[in-house]
Amino acid sequence: MGSYPPIPEPQILPPDGGYTLPPPQPVRRSRPSWMLSPATYLLVGINCLVFLAMAAHHVSMANPTTDQLMFWGADNAGNVLLLGEWGRIVTAMFVHVGFWHLLGNMWCLWNLGLLAEPLMGSMGLLTVYILSGAAGNLLSTCVNWFASNPDWEKYHDLAVFPAGAGASGAVFGIAGALIVLLKSARLPVPPVELKKLRKSVIYFAVINLVIGFSISMGNMVAHSGLNIDNMAHLGGFTSGLLFAAPMVPRLGSPRPLFWRRLRLTTLLVVALLVLFGFYLAQLPG
Repeated sequence: MGSYPPIPEPQILPPDGGYTLPPPQPVRRSRPSWMLSPATYLLVGINCLVFLAMAAHHVSMANPTTDQLMFWGADNAGNVLLLGEWGRIVTAMFVHVGFWHLLGNMWCLWNLGLLAEPLMGSMGLLTVYILSGAAGNLLSTCVNWFASNPDWEKYHDLAVFPAGAGASGAVFGIAGALIVLLKSARLPVPPVELKKLRKSVIYFAVINLVIGFSISMGNMVAHSGLNIDNMAHLGGFTSGLLFAAPMVPRLGSPRPLFWRRLRLTTLLVVALLVLFGFYLAQLPG
């Protein structure tokens, strides 16, 4: 069988006669990676900048004191409920107890954020980070109030309440939201791949929750001094699940539907956190 010459591209006849070549195809420039996930970069950057600012002010990078952490915005049930410093519920999620604490949380935030941001959008990721981190810190505040202050008359001693800091509650919130969103049939991803991704996020959440509670139990027995704020993890994770329940993923969904669901779920979670905060505010009375 003989070979045939390739068929030439069809030529276009312009209105004024003659022939011309087909119009050149536009060259698509690849966007920088930070433009694909700006919220993830922003959150990691803010956490790192806060840590660098603490180091610049001579806060220990390995073992900061409780007073140093409190100065930079750590959470404390006494300061929140007795002194009305509610801003610590938010600031505490950007403060870390040493370099390794920061590194572990930022590694998890980086990996989960890059996976979650295409599904939630940048605004969705920022929202779930703040709301889940706040939910975790509110639950931690509630539990520490009852655990550390059984005698309701000893309000003057704020030192009985432990300081809490770190982004892990917010990171668990992102994991919880991912577990729900990766279940969606709207995503343009093969079901087998979605199942693998979802399992890996579930394993991450379960393993880290088990490790956290195990360390806390070991500390109660051996008094190792290593404390894990499991209530912040649990509160953040639950908030993330709740946040994603009414949502649809940004990928594969009509844009108006996604934004409508995002506003709805944000209002729902904010309302629940406000009600919980109002309950906590009544405890000292």
